[in-house]
Amino acid sequence: MPRIPVKELLFWKNRQLLKGGDQQSLVFLLDSIGGISTSDLNFSCSKTDNYLYLKKNLDYLESIWEDHVINSIPIQYLCGLTYWRDLKLKVTDKVLIPRVETEYLIDIVFNKFGRQSQKLIFAELGTGSGAISIALALAYPLSEGIATDIDQDALDIANKNFIDSSEQNNLRFYCGHWWNPLENYKGKLDLAISNPPYIPLDTYDKLPKAVKNFEPKKALLGGEDGLSHIKEIIQKAPFYLKENGWLILENHFDQAEKVKKLLIQNKFKSVEIVNDFSGIGRFTIGRYK
Repeated sequence: MPRIPVKELLFWKNRQLLKGGDQQSLVFLLDSIGGISTSDLNFSCSKTDNYLYLKKNLDYLESIWEDHVINSIPIQYLCGLTYWRDLKLKVTDKVLIPRVETEYLIDIVFNKFGRQSQKLIFAELGTGSGAISIALALAYPLSEGIATDIDQDALDIANKNFIDSSEQNNLRFYCGHWWNPLENYKGKLDLAISNPPYIPLDTYDKLPKAVKNFEPKKALLGGEDGLSHIKEIIQKAPFYLKENGWLILENHFDQAEKVKKLLIQNKFKSVEIVNDFSGIGRFTIGRYK
């Protein structure tokens, strides 16, 4: 394990930032691959005569950083992992990198069902890395969870993330298009939750290179108006939800009113728009009958 003076590491860190990129991504690299946490680095900075121990040498870390800066490859893909809420998740270019904004979906569930363990039957449509389903399965260990995705590679990643995150067995994974794998759960779900592809076509064409060139298109593009998948999920949800079952959706920042209208048209009650941490109407929720 390479041993390096704190002064040298700080000099190296500043030199990398001059090449481009942001400090948060570089700190993520040092933590996830280098094995030096933010708290380790902050503590050591007060004693610059100290030494730190790296899991990988600086030349290796620098090669990853340059790949990130030069080619705009997301640092999470280069490191092969990301952090989401209190989870450490494997990610590849087969799955969307879960965003911090999406974390609030879990808080919405807590607000509706409480934080004490319940015997919920829930489904997540389009699980990707498995972040949402795994967080719910851990929060509600007496529950029965089903996570679906159209991509088997994504499901394999999600399944591994669940195994790595817990010794529980209350989450199962099924491959298929939206509701199709859930025929045996018609009328049984307390909760269905989804962060589906919702980016409109004209917006997708303008996405940053790091997103458009590397994250899976099918996890982002929601058709001409961004609502094609959301419409399908809402229209079929009544067949799968219990009476008073909840549907919780993430949507594009400017779609909430349209999604609210779709829910009402499909006989959902208690429909509301929930803002994210930035005050944007990022989520739309409704209870069926």
